This record gives sequence, C-alpha cells and structure tokens, in this order.
Amino acid sequence: MSQGEGQPGDGLRREGGRPEPHRPEAAGNEPPEELAEWIPDLAPMFPTASPFLARFLPQSPPTHAGLKVHFCDLHAFLKYLHEAAWYGYLHATLGDQSAYVLLFEGRTVTAAAVSATGEQALGELLNLYEQGAVLNAHPLPPTYAHVLSGVGSRAWKFNLTEDFTGLHARPTGAIFYVRGEIIATMPATLPYEGAFPAPLRPQTLILPSSLAGWAHRPYAMMLRGRDALNPILDVHRAFRAQYGPVGLALLRALHDRLSPAEYAMRSDLALHDLEPLVQEFLKTGYIREG
Repeated sequence: MSQGEGQPGDGLRREGGRPEPHRPEAAGNEPPEELAEWIPDLAPMFPTASPFLARFLPQSPPTHAGLKVHFCDLHAFLKYLHEAAWYGYLHATLGDQSAYVLLFEGRTVTAAAVSATGEQALGELLNLYEQGAVLNAHPLPPTYAHVLSGVGSRAWKFNLTEDFTGLHARPTGAIFYVRGEIIATMPATLPYEGAFPAPLRPQTLILPSSLAGWAHRPYAMMLRGRDALNPILDVHRAFRAQYGPVGLALLRALHDRLSPAEYAMRSDLALHDLEPLVQEFLKTGYIREG
C-alpha cells in the first residue's frame, strides 16, 4: 500500500537499482548541475498552507480518499494502518479547516493544524473527522516520512553533519537529507533559514486527555490484580495464558502507577491496542480507577 524505498524518483541510482543520493561538500551547497537532474524535485501538496508540516508534504495520490465518519471508523482505520506499518500522511478538511498527521511505520509521529502541533493537532484531526470532515490518506516512501518526522512548530539552526537526517528549509526552497546526503528538493520555503532534524526513531503521538481520558488517569490494583503478578499463584498462570506477555507487561506498568499513556510512550505502543486490555482488566476486577 505504501511506496517503498527504491521506487522511481527516490534518488540517484547505483548499479543494481539502489539509491545513491548526493553528499554536498559544505552546508548550504546546491547540488552540482550535472547531478541536480537526478535528484527529485518534489512538488508540495499544500504550497500555501501555513502549518510547517503541511507546507513540506510532497504530492502523492491517495490510497484512500473521501473517508467520512458515517461509513469509516477512524480509530479502526488507524489500527489498520498501524498493523500495515504504513508510511504517509492523513489530511482532514472541513470547510476552511484542515489538519495533517504524518505516519511512520503505521504510527502517528507528528501533526499540524492552523493553531496546534503534535498531540493537540492529532486531536484536532479527530475532532474535525467526528464533525464530518473528509479524510484522505497519501502514501510516502519511508525515507521521506522519516525526513518529515522532525517537522514541528519551530525550526532550528541548520548544521550539516555527516549523519544529519531531516529537512533544511530556506527562502529559496527545501532540501531533504538522509545521513548528510541530499535525497530530494522541494520548492517550498520559509522566510528564514532553519532545520527540522528528524529523530533517530520517531516517537508515537499520544492522544490528549480531552479525547482519551482513560489513558491519562492512574489505576489502582485490586487484590486479584496483585495476585495475577505473583508467579507462584494459579491466577498468574491463568492471566498469562489469557492475556499473554503484552497483558502482563501492561498490568505491571499499572501496578507501578504508570498511566496507559505513559506506558504507551515508554514502550512505543499504540493506545488503541491498550484500550481493550484496560477495559477488560476493569471489568474482570484486576484494576479499578484511582
């Protein structure tokens, strides 16, 4: 469903079809003319958008278009994309309102709306969708998704190193870097020069408490829950057989007074995978709110 690395237009080709992006000799250098034609110049999907993330999203035909709340459950769709380890971005629009969310390995890793970024912008996309927004899903090569994963609310001073991965934005255009090498350019600009370094492994966004209150509150252990953590008891063996290592690890985290959201961030898990377990633990008397 996603466009993988090694697709046409991803970079200069070596023999055997692997991309060989250009490595500039110094920060700010443009690609030499003889190489520039081999480095893809990406067209921006939303060239007039004000959020930084939206401004640098490349054009990409959607794999899913026209999704609406009355026939597509967004949480189920996000779970589907997570299981598929999908790379790309979601765009929701309702009237003159828009929100954008970037996915990396099927995980929501950065987001933007007119007045919000990060978790709040992810919440904005969900709110717009619930109000009737139309949602499209646009795939990206993994390298492009990684480069864009560092785009947030502010740009940093640009310092090109041999391992720099991220976006270099300037008044004359933007450059996509992977490990210090140019892999693409884009005629999208900032009024000043700045950099958006990409994290080594992008972290999953967690929904704000206004939309996922259950994930941000603490839970207390019931006697049955404490027994389930004791390896010498039958209830522990029954619990492990029913919920497996994933359920056991979550119960231990709740015992240590971590909220599900904190545990999800530390363990790089998706909240929609934890919610059914938390609800089941509540119903079966392993934990209680508080």
